[in-house]
Amino acid sequence: MPLTPDQLIRDEIRALAAYHVPDASGYVKLDAMENPYPLPDTLRDELGRLARAAAINRYPDAAAGALKARLRAAMDIPAGMEILLGNGSDEIIQILALAIAKPGAVILGVEPSFVMYKLIAAYAGVRYAGVPLKPDFTLDLDATLAAIRQHQPALVFIAYPNNPTGNLFDESALTQILDTATGLVVVDEAYHVFALRSFMPQLTRYPNLLVMRTLSKLGLAGLRLGFLVGRPAWLNELDKLRLPYNVNVLTQSVAEQVLAHPEVLEHQAAAIRAERAQMMRALAGMAGIEAFPSDANFILLRVANADKVFEGLKQRGILIKNLSRAHPQLDNCLRVTVGTPDENQQFLTALGKSL
Repeated sequence: MPLTPDQLIRDEIRALAAYHVPDASGYVKLDAMENPYPLPDTLRDELGRLARAAAINRYPDAAAGALKARLRAAMDIPAGMEILLGNGSDEIIQILALAIAKPGAVILGVEPSFVMYKLIAAYAGVRYAGVPLKPDFTLDLDATLAAIRQHQPALVFIAYPNNPTGNLFDESALTQILDTATGLVVVDEAYHVFALRSFMPQLTRYPNLLVMRTLSKLGLAGLRLGFLVGRPAWLNELDKLRLPYNVNVLTQSVAEQVLAHPEVLEHQAAAIRAERAQMMRALAGMAGIEAFPSDANFILLRVANADKVFEGLKQRGILIKNLSRAHPQLDNCLRVTVGTPDENQQFLTALGKSL
């Protein structure tokens, strides 16, 4: 008789819940930290011509040389550093976890933070150690350094800014983590264009530092392109775990073309930063809401009854993220993406009626 899933699948995998993405049809979609602005028509026309000419009957360039060259220029990547491309940041996190998955290895992160660090550690069979943030979501440096000394993690993930809290941790605290850790430290800069701060220039200073980014928050979420930057000694080993042809023909050609127009992406990022400031001012004037400072393209809120407010927003056509049960420190917290001015006004009006 064939074995059942209970007999064949690892216990820790069966204990997990699959990552859930809600159906956003018919809603003002402010739940996934996406850029709300489409590309200009002239650039979209260029991309249409690229798609028409793409050799989709052939495998993509496995090395993605042209795209990497464009990334080096667009992202100010220091000379001498290598680039690893992934199908979004998630694949890169998975590659990192698989690479260090020796018996007894530990991955360390702060909590609450990006849920995939902990989930992918479980996928890879690696023990995960989470260090709680302070009640105001700032980094508890003493506790983090103590945990690094105790667990000697092979891999440390720090989101900069942090998701879902939105705040940017103190730069000097991160340098102390880099000085203390004997393993790799990955600074995840998914939201770097909204924070205008980066550890990319520090790659030449710290041999154990890797910087991870994605094009998703820049407005190219549908392409699923993430990348990791670091010293060749590390990335040459990690590249052995990358599946062949993991970045497809269309993603390579479209990303390369869009990155040739950095002014378009910067204009949109600036508009989102301005709208974020407007939303923070509006939220500060609403009773019953605690809005946490954000350096990302979203804002974390605490309300008296998050479930009630979340459902009230849905009934009024607004979809955001309910984080109440994601982590004890996120009790009664909601996260809203910064949208267009019209979307943001619709959210604020619906929020006022849902409180």
